[in-house]
Amino acid sequence: MVICEDTDFMFPMKADVYYPIISQGDYGQPKKDWVFDKTIACNVGPIGGPASASSENVKAESFLQVQNKLEGRTKNDPRISTQKEKNAITNVLITNVRHADDELIYKETAGVRSGHGTIYELATVEPFVGAFRSTEYYKMILRRAENQTVGD
Repeated sequence: MVICEDTDFMFPMKADVYYPIISQGDYGQPKKDWVFDKTIACNVGPIGGPASASSENVKAESFLQVQNKLEGRTKNDPRISTQKEKNAITNVLITNVRHADDELIYKETAGVRSGHGTIYELATVEPFVGAFRSTEYYKMILRRAENQTVGD
């Protein structure tokens, strides 16, 4: 069952959420096969807003490191699957962040995923509780996954 939440003025973007099927490899190591679960309505942007575009995304040290993080919000808890299964933040991937008309916003421009949506891991998820003691939305920090070939 694939769910696609409706976008609105508070959540004008969409993103795809993947959860793993976890199995064991030949030597007992965990193996994750990522499976698409749902499309969520969200609002995502660079940490610090548009002014953060002046900071560097790539830090030149002994190795190049991409420091790409986004902050955003979503209507429902992204850790809960359509089957009502609860997942740790390490077991959630978000990709294909796009406008309501399906135009990709954050995409890879080089490598094997060139032209495809950037894959993000959840760094944090926190509920925002409003004045009437109800959860209004979930705040998220997304961190660009080091491995952009997951699921390929």
